[in-house]
Amino acid sequence: MSICNASDDARKRLLDKGVAMMLAGGYHGTGLADILKAANVPKGSFYYYFASKEEFGAQAIEHYLAPFLRRLNERLADPSLNGLQALVAYFRDLAQELEANDFSGGCLLGNLMGEIGDSSPAARAALKKAVDRYRDLMAQGLARAQAEGAVRRDRDARAMADLLFDGWQGALLRMKIERSAEPLKSFVESTLLGACRLDPPPSRRPEGAGAPLP
Repeated sequence: MSICNASDDARKRLLDKGVAMMLAGGYHGTGLADILKAANVPKGSFYYYFASKEEFGAQAIEHYLAPFLRRLNERLADPSLNGLQALVAYFRDLAQELEANDFSGGCLLGNLMGEIGDSSPAARAALKKAVDRYRDLMAQGLARAQAEGAVRRDRDARAMADLLFDGWQGALLRMKIERSAEPLKSFVESTLLGACRLDPPPSRRPEGAGAPLP
């Protein structure tokens, strides 16, 4: 393995382990020595890759978000799904995984927003960038669904995407205290489908027709 590849691999291990440990114990509960030990990277090497723990946290946010953006992009690229169906499938996938993992961790973005979002300028900037990227990709799906006639058009796609991000974060918090997937399922049904879906107009019965059959 070349020196460059070895360096990239060590950096990735640090980020992988750091993200996992921050999901479990928070930013302040995760020490650099613990990350280095878990990643099997020599002590003293941390500052070769990152200028500070604060910079590491900012890069960990970007590292954490990348696979979620990739997965959402893959759903949106599925030709068998319209934009709304792609979003529903994406969030249902996440809900199933969280349930299979016994509801642990939640979302690192939401966790860090609550822990260090107002105390670390670097983390705040990284979180703002991550939230905007996530929101904008959801907005693309919603805008496509609007064009497809699956989502209401009386609201801006970006505003609805903000609603989805905020609603999902709230559902994750409820999930943690209830140890249940019900808040996640309710988010899909009540927020994603209930607030965004364009319902078909009620069918009109011929004038003078009796009540529809049960």
